[in-house]
Amino acid sequence: MSVEFDLIERTKRFAKEVNELIFSGDMYVYNPLEYAWDAHKLYLERYVHPGVKVMFLGMNPGPFGMAQTGVPFGEIDAVRSWMDIETEVGQPHRFHPKRPVTGFKTTRHEVSGQRLWSLMAERYGSAKVFFSSHTVMNYCPLVFVDSGPTGRNIVPQKLPKQERALLESVCDRYLSDVIRYLHPQFLVGIGSYASDKLRQVVTSSEKDMVITILHPSPGNPQANSGWAKKVVRQLQEASIW
Repeated sequence: MSVEFDLIERTKRFAKEVNELIFSGDMYVYNPLEYAWDAHKLYLERYVHPGVKVMFLGMNPGPFGMAQTGVPFGEIDAVRSWMDIETEVGQPHRFHPKRPVTGFKTTRHEVSGQRLWSLMAERYGSAKVFFSSHTVMNYCPLVFVDSGPTGRNIVPQKLPKQERALLESVCDRYLSDVIRYLHPQFLVGIGSYASDKLRQVVTSSEKDMVITILHPSPGNPQANSGWAKKVVRQLQEASIW
């Protein structure tokens, strides 16, 4: 990747590209790269840089994490207190009444983000130390919310096949550019979907760089008991930690 690569401008283009996609399902689509851009830009400027040893990749934003803060796995307390990021956050064009965006005023917690960032804080202490050799990104920047009464979260795998293919094509190009820009030694998929995406965009000689760790979502039964210890063991076995 050329040293002239501009991550901020590339991400702005990524946000525009996903905005131009059309989704036919009965759902709401949130793009935090748009309405929470100020926080996401700060995250990129401070914590995403070339030469990191490890890049972690998540799937897409959670409704009480990145959907609110613009930061991957963006649990409010971790983003505000550990990463020292807090900005004004706007609103999606349309939102489900059960899933409003209240930004840094939200009182709900993102369990996946709590688990992920608590582990990193325990192991590395400060965000500065962790991000000096690691970074965390998401594959898809969009949040999909079912229009039903509960505002159920829809994962990208559940989108209609053709729409999912168009979305993944846009996300693949951005992911490929980010990997070439960062040039990490290891690529860690947080869950199997993310690691599958990593293997699809790297060259055949780079596939050995990719490993999978257990996703911290409370919807994953294996994650609800000893998630941190299991992930530490996975990373140690891969000679990453």
